[in-house]
Amino acid sequence: MTITDEFPVAEPDLTQLRSRLAAEAGDLIDIAYRTLDSPVGDLLLAATRTGLVRVAFRSEGFDAVLEDLAERFGARVLEAPARLDAAAIQFHEYFRGDRRSFDLPLDRSLSIGFRGEVQEWLPHIGYGRTLSYKEVARRVGRPNAVRAVGTACAHNPLPVVVPCHRVLRSDGGLGGYLGGLEAKRTLLALEAA
Repeated sequence: MTITDEFPVAEPDLTQLRSRLAAEAGDLIDIAYRTLDSPVGDLLLAATRTGLVRVAFRSEGFDAVLEDLAERFGARVLEAPARLDAAAIQFHEYFRGDRRSFDLPLDRSLSIGFRGEVQEWLPHIGYGRTLSYKEVARRVGRPNAVRAVGTACAHNPLPVVVPCHRVLRSDGGLGGYLGGLEAKRTLLALEAA
């Protein structure tokens, strides 16, 4: 049951209320979030005061992702689309083919250890290019850590922005993808155009 089930409120009024609350909350918000439509389905964008901290696919369960973020960063989580307007604009530009990389402040506190090293290196794979998990392991200086590179890609908290979709199996197979293989195919096809 949602709040609109108990207290019927028109969606525009609810949106206006959320915007007003977000504006009044200012720096009191631990996590601001919004959703956007994309060719790979709905995406959830979430940011701390430092920057974009999480991009999630609907298949991950937006509520579960927000609960996890609240546990990690604080319970003050609010839908505040305006705080993520710049990110949303860059996502729309990327999906239109007008942007090849993202220029956003990132909060990398979910990318730690070797996973963080791999995730920080992934933007070196240029738009429209791919590398194998094995080649990424070699380039980050751990040639025997092929599986760990796969794990780092599978747990990338910032998919699309940090382009783990550009990493394939050595035989050219897609491997896995947090958003599903269809999403990975879509992103690779978009960049090949």
